[in-house]
Amino acid sequence: MIVLGIETSCDETAAALVRDDRTILSSVVASQIAAHRPYGGVVPEIAARAHVSAIGPVVRKALADSGLPWAEISAVAAAGGPGLIGGVLVGVTAAKAIALARNLPFLAVNHLEGHALTPRLSDDVPFPYLLLLTSGGHCQSLIVRGPGDYTRLGTTIDDAAGEAFDKTAKMLGLPYPGGPEIERAARGGDPARFPLPRPMRGRPGCDFSFSGLKTAVRRVLDTLDGAPSPSDVADLSAAIQEAIADSLCGRLAPAIARFRETEPLGRHLVVAGGVAANLHLRERLAALARDNGLAFAAPPLALCTDNGAMIAWAGLERLRLGLTDALSFRPRPRWPLDARAPAARGAGVKA
Repeated sequence: MIVLGIETSCDETAAALVRDDRTILSSVVASQIAAHRPYGGVVPEIAARAHVSAIGPVVRKALADSGLPWAEISAVAAAGGPGLIGGVLVGVTAAKAIALARNLPFLAVNHLEGHALTPRLSDDVPFPYLLLLTSGGHCQSLIVRGPGDYTRLGTTIDDAAGEAFDKTAKMLGLPYPGGPEIERAARGGDPARFPLPRPMRGRPGCDFSFSGLKTAVRRVLDTLDGAPSPSDVADLSAAIQEAIADSLCGRLAPAIARFRETEPLGRHLVVAGGVAANLHLRERLAALARDNGLAFAAPPLALCTDNGAMIAWAGLERLRLGLTDALSFRPRPRWPLDARAPAARGAGVKA
C-alpha cells in the first residue's frame, strides 16, 4: 500500500508518499518561516493564505518526485487537526478533492498521532512505548498502544517547551524560530552562570509547566546593564536549554515508573515533535532511558518538524485497520489523543 499524506496544520505545507514497508518515496515541505519571522511567531491568516498558494504545487511535486502514477496510490490522508483551523481546512479540502476525483479512501489523521507514530516509521518501534511529544504547541507524555489507543500521563498546565524556546529567544533578540537559535547560541555558553527554575520539580504527577521559566528569563534580563552582550546571550541560552531539558526529564521520571508498572512488555522511551530535534535534549533523554533500562528512539531531524511523511504513515497504520473516514469529516482545531483524559486548564494550554 502507498499513501499520500498532506500536512497543513501550522506553517508548513507538506506532502509525501510513503509505502507500507516504511519507504518514504517522496517528501516535499514548503516552509513559511520567512513570512512569519518579522512577527516573531506564526500569524494564522498569513499561514492560511500561504497554504492555499502552495498546496497544489507541493502535492504535484511529491507525486512527481515519487515517479508513481495515481493508479498506484492506495489512499490519501490529511492532518484533520489539531492546529490552526484555516490551514487545516486547506489540507483537508485538498485531500477530500483528490479522494473524490480518484475514487480513493480518505483518512483524517490527528496531527499529534502523526508525530506519535513517527518512531514506528523511522525505527520500527513496537507497541507499547512511552512517548514524550514536545513541540511549539504541545507537551505531553503518553503511553502509545496502537493507532487511536493512547493514555495521557502528563500534559502542560500552561505553555509548551517549544513555546518557551521561542519566547525566550525573542527576549534575547534571536530570530524566529527560537529553538534552533537557542541551541546554536548555547554551544558556547555556561549554563551555570544564570540560575533558572525547574518548574513543577518535586510535585506529584507528570504534568509540565514552562511559563515560570519565561518569567525568570525576563527577570534576569532586567538585571543586566543594557542589552545582553554576546556572552550573556550564550550563557543564558545554555541555561534555558538546560532548564528545559531538566524539566522534561524530571517530569518523565514518574511517567516511566507508571509505564513500567502498567506496561511490563514496553521497552522503549521515544521522543517526537519539533523540540525532539534538539540534540542536547536527545542526549539527556537517551541517558534517562538507559538509566531506567529502556531503549531510546528519536526520529531523524527531518521527521521531527511537521512533514507529510508522518501523516502518510499514520494514515497507513489506520488504513491497515480499516479506519477510513467519510468525506463529511469536519476539521478539528482541538483533538486530544486521549479523549478520556481530563481537559488541561491554564493560560496557553492547547490540548
